[in-house]
Amino acid sequence: MKRFLKISLLVCIGLLLAMPGGAFAKEFKVGVTVIVAHPALQADQKGFEKALADAGVKVVYDLQNAQGEMSNAQTIAQKFVDDKVDLVHAIATPTSQAAVKVIKEIPVVYSSVTDPVDAGLVSTMGPAGKNVTGVSDAWPIAKQIKLYIEMLPKAKRWGTIYNAGDANSLVSIKKTKAAMKELGLELVEVTVSNSNEVYTAAQSLVGRVDAIYITSDNIVVSAMGSVAKVAGNKDIPLFAGDTGSVPQGASVALGFDYFQVGYSAGKKAVQILKDGKKPGDIPSGYTEKLSLHISLINAKKQGFKIPQKYIDQAEKVFK
Repeated sequence: MKRFLKISLLVCIGLLLAMPGGAFAKEFKVGVTVIVAHPALQADQKGFEKALADAGVKVVYDLQNAQGEMSNAQTIAQKFVDDKVDLVHAIATPTSQAAVKVIKEIPVVYSSVTDPVDAGLVSTMGPAGKNVTGVSDAWPIAKQIKLYIEMLPKAKRWGTIYNAGDANSLVSIKKTKAAMKELGLELVEVTVSNSNEVYTAAQSLVGRVDAIYITSDNIVVSAMGSVAKVAGNKDIPLFAGDTGSVPQGASVALGFDYFQVGYSAGKKAVQILKDGKKPGDIPSGYTEKLSLHISLINAKKQGFKIPQKYIDQAEKVFK
């Protein structure tokens, strides 16, 4: 009888362990590394968490911010190795590069990376055969600029600010130059190395440009308020490529919903943690759906009247 009860108890425990939402379901530890804090990257992480929660995966997150410093990003990656986390979610190019450089066995899922192949994260967007997979947020820069020019046809000189030490930014600037050249526009570039330099950089564009376009540079996006302050004071229309920058001061942004970027990355993490798949067998992916966000409040501050037809097309309008 005792033997029967013992066997029955073991069977019950086994069933509980096997249940996805059971009291004894495995709890995973996921390390999250982000280069800086700004709305788009925060939305990315929220989307990632939601995907795992929707799949019933129990997770304890260790969120680490590199504060814009690559050396910090490498230290964080090593911390995750030492802590033996189950998976690393690397948000943005610099932190993803640091994670891939340091972490060789723990699964790494990147997101909000413009060109994963060029950044050296994977050799192909297909199954890469290593411990890395993720989601690219490559912006349709030519499409963005074409729309912005339609909105502001008199603007011939465009200014931009970026960190020349960020591989992601260099890819974006190369595409921006090509798009501007094709449309017969002049691009005035100013570089920074940290967020404290952004306000001064924006001031240096005054009198030299008709409008400002900010690319996917994490340092500059994190200081969008500084650019917006100058734009508002000097009547310079400010355009961005991520919708999270509109509440921070941009007048217009045609971009991705970064919650969905993170959600897509989170679904890949589910395949690894819940389904037992290897990262190297999971192809990297792209983000596709674009949204147009407009702020009539910011546009007024920047002396910019947005044509009604674009307001009608916008998914979200701040009034």
